[in-house]
Amino acid sequence: MTATYTFDILGTVDGYASYGEDGDWGGYWGKHGPEFLDRRLALYSQEQRLVLGANTFRQFFEVLGPGSKDAFELDPVNSRMKHMPTTVVSTTLEEPLDWPDVTVVRGDAVDVVARLKDESDVPLRSHGSLSLNRALMAAGLVDRVQVTVFPVISGRTGAEPIFEGAEDFDLELIESRLLDGATQELTYRPSLHTHQA
Repeated sequence: MTATYTFDILGTVDGYASYGEDGDWGGYWGKHGPEFLDRRLALYSQEQRLVLGANTFRQFFEVLGPGSKDAFELDPVNSRMKHMPTTVVSTTLEEPLDWPDVTVVRGDAVDVVARLKDESDVPLRSHGSLSLNRALMAAGLVDRVQVTVFPVISGRTGAEPIFEGAEDFDLELIESRLLDGATQELTYRPSLHTHQA
């Protein structure tokens, strides 16, 4: 039985995954509340393997790596993510890395994740890693897209459009949650859209 793969992404109403250098929002766009944090901890406390691209792993390492003094280090969600079994798909990173339970796998991301799905006895979850997950969606390897939408529009400072350059997909809503009365968590089953001739 193949492992379920979830593409987990946080974003704005207008579809950005982060804000650029001019943004002054703060972590989670400054809109997180206790229900959101409890939900994230519950999601990441489940037994699963984290799958990241090299750029996202570098960002994690910068914020949570050895010697970092970032306030996020105290966040139990980020602490849990740091200590999960993690596979990083990369052609540039070299092991050993000063990070708990990480494996760097070289090769084409589609091949690597297809093999992981066949071999893993726990679900797979990826946070961020936009280009990696767009490629995996196009290859039909993403079982769930979980988008957490914060109540902000970052039209001026938004960076990293989540689905820029992606294929067209139909989405079947599997689950939705309202967190802290303002933030939406939407979980979809994606299928490649077939265009009419």
